[in-house]
Amino acid sequence: MTDAEPALALTGVTGAIGRMTADALADAGVPFRMLARSPERAPRYPGSSVVAASYGDRDAALAALDGVETLLMVSAAENAERLSQHLAFVEAAAEADVQHIVYTSFFGAAPDAAFTLARDHYATEQRIRSSGMRFTFLRDNLYLDFAEQLVGEDGVIRGPAGDGRAAMVARADVARVAAEVLQHPDAHIDVTYDLTGPEELTLAEVAEKLSAHTRRPVSFHDETIPEAYESRAKWNAPDWQVDAWVSTYTAIAAGELAGLSDDVERITGRRPLSLDELLRDHG
Repeated sequence: MTDAEPALALTGVTGAIGRMTADALADAGVPFRMLARSPERAPRYPGSSVVAASYGDRDAALAALDGVETLLMVSAAENAERLSQHLAFVEAAAEADVQHIVYTSFFGAAPDAAFTLARDHYATEQRIRSSGMRFTFLRDNLYLDFAEQLVGEDGVIRGPAGDGRAAMVARADVARVAAEVLQHPDAHIDVTYDLTGPEELTLAEVAEKLSAHTRRPVSFHDETIPEAYESRAKWNAPDWQVDAWVSTYTAIAAGELAGLSDDVERITGRRPLSLDELLRDHG
């Protein structure tokens, strides 16, 4: 790395969170380096650069992270090898002498979390903690942006969530927090933030709001767990993926996604978006 290259790096720039974070940094005039598995798909900004790297490719990651001091590590897309890829990338970051890693984790990450993928996030957090790097963990709740995608073709949200509540958060708010932390990392050393929206909603309430916004009937059907597996069998997905889908709902039922946090507003100075506001803005 030359003296002219930035010491801040971002991953995930071809996805929503990374791209929105990059947009915010560029708007603030902050230079950064983008690590992308497909560099040709990465956005372009004045004063910033893009290099090829993937979480599972140690040599490429080491080269791409040379000279980087602060790193945004957006969790990889769901896949069977995600945890091993995460751990390999964390090791490469530590070897490259990255000083501070900002990782997008999941709300309630724990070794025994009901949501199966939250266990992988916890394992990633633990590896980062043991690496000696400074860290900031952004534990995102379910994304409000996905609410409409929960609805089946028949207008029904199906899952074993009961009357549990989730404090879902907009991806835009996660990106605003990430951009703020990346610009002032020394103010966010070795802390974990819970990123939630301003309200806790049951899936029945989500359905009501979607009905009002889309002007078509949307309802919630509280499946049993066997029903949930049976209704998802038509996709012929691997077991780990189906477990993740179903356990999203059982985690809600267990109360593991409930609980409001003021971290978004405290860090950014702005109240997080509600589902009504997000639907209105995207309508």
